[in-house]
Amino acid sequence: MRGFDDSVFVCVEKIPLGGKEHLIRTGRGPVSVIVYGEQDKPALITYPDIALNYVTCFQGLFFCPEASSLLLHNFCVYHISPPGHEFGAAAISHDHPVLSVDDLADQILEILNYFGLGTVMCMGALAGAYILTLFATKYRERVLGLILVSPLSGHPSWSEWVGNKVMSHLLHFYGMCHLLKECLLKRYFSKEVRNDANVPESDIAQACRRLLNERKSTNVMRYLHAINRRHDLTKRLKKLGCRTLVFVGEHSPFYAEALHMTTKLDKRYCTLVEVQACGSMVTAEQPYAMVVPMENFLKAYGLYRPSLFSTSPRSPLSPSCSFPELLYPEKMGLKLKPIKTKLAAK
Repeated sequence: MRGFDDSVFVCVEKIPLGGKEHLIRTGRGPVSVIVYGEQDKPALITYPDIALNYVTCFQGLFFCPEASSLLLHNFCVYHISPPGHEFGAAAISHDHPVLSVDDLADQILEILNYFGLGTVMCMGALAGAYILTLFATKYRERVLGLILVSPLSGHPSWSEWVGNKVMSHLLHFYGMCHLLKECLLKRYFSKEVRNDANVPESDIAQACRRLLNERKSTNVMRYLHAINRRHDLTKRLKKLGCRTLVFVGEHSPFYAEALHMTTKLDKRYCTLVEVQACGSMVTAEQPYAMVVPMENFLKAYGLYRPSLFSTSPRSPLSPSCSFPELLYPEKMGLKLKPIKTKLAAK
């Protein structure tokens, strides 16, 4: 497995707890899964957005001490890469059929069966959130809950469909060119993170730009084609039957779609967190904003208990928490929608 420029990103092999890569040969092609933690713990699976993998999509969250102690204390994490998005991936052969969103969701079922997993918690971002939501609608008995970041759920809007077509043409004719990377960065991040006339490009955007250079254009195009042909899930959302926690940045291109999705979910089991001054990738731009909502979300499952190895003074897991803004989300730029998440007693 290849590392990246140490001046920008922490070396992949040095991510805490020593993840192990598994290459799962599914009926629809091989899939890379990185596993972190003890496999006797409950499972958390992740799925990233287009052109990203678990590092570019979720590293910011898992490098946040509070979030890392919360998640890794309670879960064994299975980071699933879309086909051809893992580190060092070769270009997928043109002879291999382009997978649909249903194929990608069905691959997840094969992965769970490979590891002998029953019900799992799911975390996905943008297109990855769509794939996991689709999986949850198809295999309800296998999903414990959903944590979705700027999720997609309906047909592509006209503007998104055209934008995706433009990116597909750029990938086909020019590969991972400068203009394509600009399109993707706009998809992921707010203008405060991207460069403009008044603000230099942030370290986050520079790191993501470098990592995008590693992607094979044909592999990215396959995932993009699948998500651009996705079907509308909104009619199925009321029947999900699992709790759902939705994060969305107020500057995300998919802000309206995420809000629309929450109106179609059962309000008894859904919570919406809008993060101010943030783009789509809340996991990278404002990971601390996710800690308290995730903590409260997981408490409802009885999965969370205080972590013994969290030493950050900002951590809400610590009884000596000295930063009261963590207890008042509006001071962190959050607008919480107080929707009940506790299941009714049966």
